[in-house]
Amino acid sequence: MHWHAYTWTGAGADRGNEAERRTTSPDFTSSALPPMRTGDWLAKPAARIAATVDDVREAAEWLAAEYGKIRAALRSPERILLDDRLATALELLSGGVDVQWGEWLQDGRFSSIAMICCPNKHVSHRCPAGRLAQAGAR
Repeated sequence: MHWHAYTWTGAGADRGNEAERRTTSPDFTSSALPPMRTGDWLAKPAARIAATVDDVREAAEWLAAEYGKIRAALRSPERILLDDRLATALELLSGGVDVQWGEWLQDGRFSSIAMICCPNKHVSHRCPAGRLAQAGAR
């Protein structure tokens, strides 16, 4: 398994456009909005991938670095401590569960930071980076 990282920061109100956030929409692949289901990030064009990692600790380090970029702008800083977030992320990612952190920022924007398992046990999308799946995987 490997993991693909994704980010989106934009007007929080834009998240209400659920049609573009569903794979059934013809606008899904061209929309910058994060998908409704985490695994559907894999159905976005490969150009949307912010990083690809092969080690779960690298995945957690990437999440921490991205969180650090928005930390000063958080509307409700440190409701959940970063160390707690990372411990949970390591456990979930190791078990094949996606991690997505969504945070409101002070200026009405919303930030989404995601680390998505590939292959993914919740959706059947192929690897957007074209990596060959391991035996028994999609």
